[in-house]
Amino acid sequence: MSGHGHVDPSNKKIALIIAVMALFLAIAETAGKSAQTDALNYNVEASNLWAFFQAKTIRQTTVRTAADDLTITRDTVTDATLKAAMTKQIDAWRATAQRWETEPETQEGRRELSARALDAQKKRDVSYKRYHDFEIASAAFQIGIVLASATVITGAIVLSWIAGGLGIVGLGFMAIGLLKPGLIHLF
Repeated sequence: MSGHGHVDPSNKKIALIIAVMALFLAIAETAGKSAQTDALNYNVEASNLWAFFQAKTIRQTTVRTAADDLTITRDTVTDATLKAAMTKQIDAWRATAQRWETEPETQEGRRELSARALDAQKKRDVSYKRYHDFEIASAAFQIGIVLASATVITGAIVLSWIAGGLGIVGLGFMAIGLLKPGLIHLF
């Protein structure tokens, strides 16, 4: 402000730069939190699917072992009726074990669970990359706001140019987060 109650026109421009960067900071922070939440949700989904996969595998192994054990026992039995009953049970267990391997109609066979878990892991990884890109954008906007504010106090116009450059960097990382997460990996 000058001594006559007028605002220095360059301060108005700096205030506008600060306001625009604050707007983009809010957007980057919101998008970053959303990406972080997505990453956590996909991580839980993947963990649940892998736990279900493990449970299916254990059940499948148990049923196959029981079928193999009963096959050995059956082969030592001479009673035809008992042998037929054992064969029927062995066939049922083996059919169940095979059904647990792949169940396309329910998407709950081991193959389908594995594919779903891997898909959730990929989505988690992309969301984490997106989150990091938005975090870098937020940092660039925050530092830019500080430097632009320092321009008003110090009058050092070079700080506003650096602030503007950081604003562009922030916009770049927002674009990367939206379009190509993880394109630039800083940490």
